[in-house]
Amino acid sequence: QVPLVESGGDLVHSGESLKLSCSSTRSDFNMWAVGWYRQAPGKEREMVGIIGLRINTHYGDSMKGRVTISRDAANNAAYHQISSLNPEGTAVYVCHAGGNPGYWGQGTQLTVSS
Repeated sequence: QVPLVESGGDLVHSGESLKLSCSSTRSDFNMWAVGWYRQAPGKEREMVGIIGLRINTHYGDSMKGRVTISRDAANNAAYHQISSLNPEGTAVYVCHAGGNPGYWGQGTQLTVSS
């Protein structure tokens, strides 16, 4: 079983926007906070944003203002919309849920060209 699956990563151009999704077959997914993280080559994993049980959100500093985290309980999914992309956004984006250690998805690759 794979608890979490990300999708939506793609090759895009600078200035474009993209929406990533994280979905789960677990029935308790909607009882967990969901976090989005990214990891670029040679860099530490960085928190992008977290959405809580009551749809409260918290964003990391690096992409604050260009990211919107949301979730859809009917589809057991969480999303983040990224705008004004630049090459620094190139990374593997991973979702997490279920506490510590909880569950991690396999990641989805986003590549931003100049």
